[in-house]
Amino acid sequence: MGKRSPLTAGQWAPRAVPETRRPDATSAGPPARRPAAWQWAARAALPVALVLWLLSLRHVNLGAMTDLGLLQVLPVLFWVALGLLVLGFCAALSDRRTRGGWFLAHVLALIAILHATPALLYPTLRYGWAWKHVAVVDAMIRNGGSVPGAEKLDVYDQWPGFFHLNALVLQATGLESALGYAVWAPPVTNALLIAPLLLIYRSVTTDRRLIWGAVWIYYSCSWVGQDYFAPQAFAFLLFVTLVALLTSQLRASAERPPGTPARAWPPGRFLAVVLIMAVIVCSHPLTPLMMISALVALSLPRRNRRVLLPVLGAGVLLTLVWDATVARPFVSANLGEFVGALLEPDSNVVSGLAALGTAAPGQVQVSWIDRSLSAAVFLLAAIAFLRRRWTRRTGLPLLVLAPLPVLVANAYGGEMIFRAYLFALPAAVLLISALLFETRRRPRLRVFAVVPLLLAMLGGLLFGYYGKESANYFTEDEVAATRFVTATTPPGSLIVSLTSDVPGLEMNYDKHPRVQLNEQDLAVRRRLVRDPIEGLEPFIDGATEREPAYIVLSRAQAAECYLNGTLPADTMRRMDTAMAGTWGFVPVFRNKDAVVYRYQNPDRAESS
Repeated sequence: MGKRSPLTAGQWAPRAVPETRRPDATSAGPPARRPAAWQWAARAALPVALVLWLLSLRHVNLGAMTDLGLLQVLPVLFWVALGLLVLGFCAALSDRRTRGGWFLAHVLALIAILHATPALLYPTLRYGWAWKHVAVVDAMIRNGGSVPGAEKLDVYDQWPGFFHLNALVLQATGLESALGYAVWAPPVTNALLIAPLLLIYRSVTTDRRLIWGAVWIYYSCSWVGQDYFAPQAFAFLLFVTLVALLTSQLRASAERPPGTPARAWPPGRFLAVVLIMAVIVCSHPLTPLMMISALVALSLPRRNRRVLLPVLGAGVLLTLVWDATVARPFVSANLGEFVGALLEPDSNVVSGLAALGTAAPGQVQVSWIDRSLSAAVFLLAAIAFLRRRWTRRTGLPLLVLAPLPVLVANAYGGEMIFRAYLFALPAAVLLISALLFETRRRPRLRVFAVVPLLLAMLGGLLFGYYGKESANYFTEDEVAATRFVTATTPPGSLIVSLTSDVPGLEMNYDKHPRVQLNEQDLAVRRRLVRDPIEGLEPFIDGATEREPAYIVLSRAQAAECYLNGTLPADTMRRMDTAMAGTWGFVPVFRNKDAVVYRYQNPDRAESS
C-alpha cells in the first residue's frame, strides 16, 4: 500500500486502515494452524446456541412478568444460549481467517435471539404504538389517503410516507391488514440495517475484525427500541443507508487517481441519494433534522464539501418545501413551542430523564442501567478518539456529535435524548470496536479479554429492551375486548382508556374521539384517584349528549400504571369497582384480562 497523504482532523478518511493492523495484512507466509478441536468448537457454538434458544422458548410463563418484564421469566437455557453465542462470535473474531459468512451468521443469530423472541412468544402484536400505526395504515386505505377527523393523529397525514408505502403493499398483495407482518418488523428492520452498517465501516477500514466487531457492538447497545412497526424505524433505516452512500462516495472521491476529471457524483447515484432524502422528509418529522445535522457535520472538512454540499442543499430544500406545504398545519400550530424550546437547551437535554420516584422498583433499576449503558458507549467512544489517532482522520467523531444540535434545540416530547443516542450509535460503535479489538500482538487474547464487557453490553440492552414487557405484551383477551369496542360502538362515541397500552383501540380512530386519562394534568389525575366517578365526569358528561361513552380497562393498562407510576397501581381495580356500583355504567364486555363499560347520560337515556 502506498504512502497516504496527511489528513486533517475530522475529514472522512476512506478505508483508513489502522496503522497497527498493517503488519497483519501484509505479513508473508501462511498463517499459523490452529488445533482442529478449537476450530470445530468455535463453529459448533452457533448452531448449538440457536437450538438452546429455541428450546428455551417452549415453556415461558408470560403472566408472571412484573417489574422486569421478560427478564424475570426467561429460563436459564435462554441465557446459556446467549452466552454461548457471544463466545462463538469471539472465537470467530479471534481468527483472521474466519470468513465473512460466519460473522454474518453470528450477527443474524444475535438479532434472532434479541428481536424474534417476543414475536415467537407473544400471541399478538407487541407494543401499543405498533397497533396504532397498523390502524393508521387501515384508516388511510379506507379514506383513500389523508384521514379526516384524525384530531391528534392528523400529524400522520402530514408525514404519510411510511403509511402510504404499507398501504401500497397491502393493496398489491391482497392482505387485509399490516397486522400479520408488523409482528416481524423488529427482526427484519435490524437485519436490513446490516448492509448499510457494513458499507459505512468498510469505507473507514479494511480490518474485518474491527468491522464485524462494530456491527456486533451496535446490536449489543441499541436498547432504545425504535425498531418496531413505525415511521421512525423506517426513516432511521433510510438515514443509515444515506450515510453509507455518502461515506462510500467520499471514499471513492478521495481514492480518485490524480488527473481524473473531478466529478462529485455520478448522476444515477446522486438521484438515488435525493430520492432517499425525499422519502425520509415525507415519512418522519425528526429524521430530516438529524439528516441535515449529519450532513453539516460531515461538510465541515473542506475536502468533503465538493461531495456533500450538493446533497446538503438538496436535503435542506426538500425539508423546507415539505414543511411549508404538506406539513404546514403542524409546523404553524407548534411554531411558538419550537421557538420557545430553542431558549431552553438545558431543559431539552434532560427532558427524557424522567423522575423515578413514582416508578416501580424494577423500573428504577432498568432506567439506571439504560443510562449507564448509554454513558458507557460515549465514554468508550471518547477514549477511542484519544487512543486511536487514525479515527480522528475519519468522519466518525463528527457523526457521533451530529445529533447534539438537534438535542439542545428541542425536547421532542421528552424523547430527544434517546433519539440522539440512536442516531449517534452507528458511528460510535466503530470507535469502540477500534478501541477494543485493534492490536498487533495476541489478537485472540485481546478478543477474549473483552468478553465480559460484551456480555455486560448485552445485559444492559436486555434490561432496556425487555424490562417493560409486562406493559408491551398483550393477551388475546385484551385484543378481543378492543375488537368488540371498535366493531360495535356507534360512530361519534367517546372511548376512554387509562393509558395508551390498549391493542388496536385506534382502529376507526377517525370515527371516535379519544380520552387517555394518564395524559391529563396532575389535578385531573388526583381527582380520578380520589373518586374515579368524579374524575370521569368532566369527560363523559360533555361527550355523551348524542352517543354513549365507552371506558376500556385492561391488564396492560394496569401494568403500565404500576411501572411508570403516573397513576397508582390499583387505579384500574378501583375504577372497575366504582363503575360496577354506579347507575349509568353498564359492563358490556368482560373477560379475565379486560372489561368494557358503556356510559349513557342518564337524562339522555330517559329521553330515549
